[in-house]
Amino acid sequence: MLTALVTGGNGLIGQHICSGLLKKGFAVICVDTRENDYNVGKLNYEFIQADPRDKNEMGDIFEKKEINILIHAACTVDNDLDPIITEKVMSDSKECDKFIYRYAMEANVEKIILLSTDQVYEFPKTREPIREDSELKPSTNYAQMKLASEKALINEMQHHPNTICCVIRYAPVYTKNYTDNLVAKLTDPKDGTKFVYGKGQYGFQLCCVHNLVDFILCFAKNADDIKSAGVYNVSDKDLTTAAEIITFMRENHHLGPVLQKSPGGAISKLKGLFKGSKEEKTNYRYLDLSKLENNNLLDGTKAAKLVNFRWDIHNTK
Repeated sequence: MLTALVTGGNGLIGQHICSGLLKKGFAVICVDTRENDYNVGKLNYEFIQADPRDKNEMGDIFEKKEINILIHAACTVDNDLDPIITEKVMSDSKECDKFIYRYAMEANVEKIILLSTDQVYEFPKTREPIREDSELKPSTNYAQMKLASEKALINEMQHHPNTICCVIRYAPVYTKNYTDNLVAKLTDPKDGTKFVYGKGQYGFQLCCVHNLVDFILCFAKNADDIKSAGVYNVSDKDLTTAAEIITFMRENHHLGPVLQKSPGGAISKLKGLFKGSKEEKTNYRYLDLSKLENNNLLDGTKAAKLVNFRWDIHNTK
């Protein structure tokens, strides 16, 4: 039986990763600062309450446990971080990443999976799909933090070239009950009101948590060759429109009034020429009005070779 160590394993994403691994026949060691009864009592599940940023605690785990796969989900928004990313959060993440990768590779962990973000990409000026080799230009604190984490993993790989490493750049997540990222796409950052341009037929790239977990499980189970290593875009197959978000929220939750506005046109496009606000840089969910109608889509062709992305806003659970 293979053993997977999941950092941040009690967060929103982490708890589903742990549950999925258990169902696939893995033994799971969950490390988190907080307790969560989501997987407690399940066969082959062990919870260690520790801070993934604690060098001594993590060192003990790698020394005393035989770990085959590391899934690094700690220091991730929507899992165990608030949407506001400060300089301290960035610094803590950098230190955490640096020694966890080193410990893992020195312990001969076979696979490492890092949860990153699609925010590391440069926002395209056209509607061409964003591919794994597209230009990178992290403009937010969170994107800078995650790109630094990617680079730290790549640097450590140079000393351990046989470790199969996977970087997942995924879109903002949601489930049927976790809707913060959905509502953020309808929220005016200036006054907090809910709004939609026109009839809301423009779309956003989002990722159902269950699509993300399905990919992680397939990679953990089936990616046994170093050729599988690399960067993967993970998201829903199609864009989710603002109109679909409104319908979903009204059918499953409370949304309240939504104002109908005319598209900003030239005014919203001019906004992108000026330096963004501090909130835009630090707030992961900040809605940039100048990018609202671009309908940019992540190209998930590479990831789709491993898994069929079957979840979306219409069938999420």
